[in-house]
Amino acid sequence: MNPEELNRIETRLHALREEILRKQDEAEDDKSPVELDQSRVGRLSRMDAMQQQAMAQALDRRRETHLKRIEGAFIRLQKGVYGDCASCKKPIDAKRMDADPTAFFCIACAERAEKR
Repeated sequence: MNPEELNRIETRLHALREEILRKQDEAEDDKSPVELDQSRVGRLSRMDAMQQQAMAQALDRRRETHLKRIEGAFIRLQKGVYGDCASCKKPIDAKRMDADPTAFFCIACAERAEKR
């Protein structure tokens, strides 16, 4: 990849990271503990709140995973191996990298990993 493409990718990764961090900040209240006092909150409202909390926690875990993938992409950029498959070391297709700039496996290696 040429320096212009690498700069574009780095800018995109920074934007993705900032977006995820912003969404995490916005969703902080959704993860707060659920009030269990039945005299103040009805059973159905409490169940709904608990479901919302569980969904928010699951989404937060996915965001954390995505942040780790973004950080991994930054590390690969610094090492000069960004865009190379972590398994077979061949270049990852540009369309795949454009669709997911955090991808670290080519399609063939990703498919093999899924079958395991």
